[in-house]
Amino acid sequence: MSEIEWTDTTWNPVAGCTAASSGCTNCYAMHMALRLEAMGIKKYQNLARRSGKRTVWTGSVNLDEKSLETPFRWRKPRKIFVNSMSDLFHEKVPFEFVERVWHTMEQTPRHQYQILTKRPERMLEFTRSRIKDVLPNVWLGTSVENEETSERVSILSKTPAAIRFVSFEPLIDSVGGIDLGNIHWAIVGGESGAQARPIKEEWIDEIHALCQLYGTAFFFKQWGTWGKDNKKRSKKANGRLFRGKVWEEMPEIYFAR
Repeated sequence: MSEIEWTDTTWNPVAGCTAASSGCTNCYAMHMALRLEAMGIKKYQNLARRSGKRTVWTGSVNLDEKSLETPFRWRKPRKIFVNSMSDLFHEKVPFEFVERVWHTMEQTPRHQYQILTKRPERMLEFTRSRIKDVLPNVWLGTSVENEETSERVSILSKTPAAIRFVSFEPLIDSVGGIDLGNIHWAIVGGESGAQARPIKEEWIDEIHALCQLYGTAFFFKQWGTWGKDNKKRSKKANGRLFRGKVWEEMPEIYFAR
């Protein structure tokens, strides 16, 4: 099972990526890919490398045909984060392969699939040109880390989906006045790790206020390595309390089902 607070498990039919924006600088998937390569796992070979003191993607992407059968073996319904180690809508992932992923999701309606991308324009192109019907068990989301990447939300808003969500993680600056009118769910989280960048409470307040304004479910994932007092500690020591409570709201549509 996954340690990610907002999902039950992860499923990676694609491995490997390239940085899309500043939120990718300390991506955990790069470090994990390097570790998995050292363990001899073929799927993760040549995806990441060391560059000075940093880990970076090589730009290679591997498609895992065998993993397309994995969700069929999970009998108990799960919330499944699709491609925690990549981006399903990376430019090197052919739409033909994405269609095969879609087919698996369609054939396993007991599961709820959560797809998160930093390339919402390609996701919009795919759903408009290749998908006839919106799958009720597929959630489509995008990542936003600051105001510079906030345009992704407007693209997501135009994308046909049963549930649309935004992951404001790692939140490294104010996101500005985003329109969440067509967004069902917002996840907020700070960055973790040795090179983590600070998160400020006012940035979280800003998003929480927008969620209340637009009726968007609010999920606070973590402070990360930096706490609300701007002191650096372990993720566990900083905890998950925001305004004195744990926020784990989910989209109303999800509960209706």
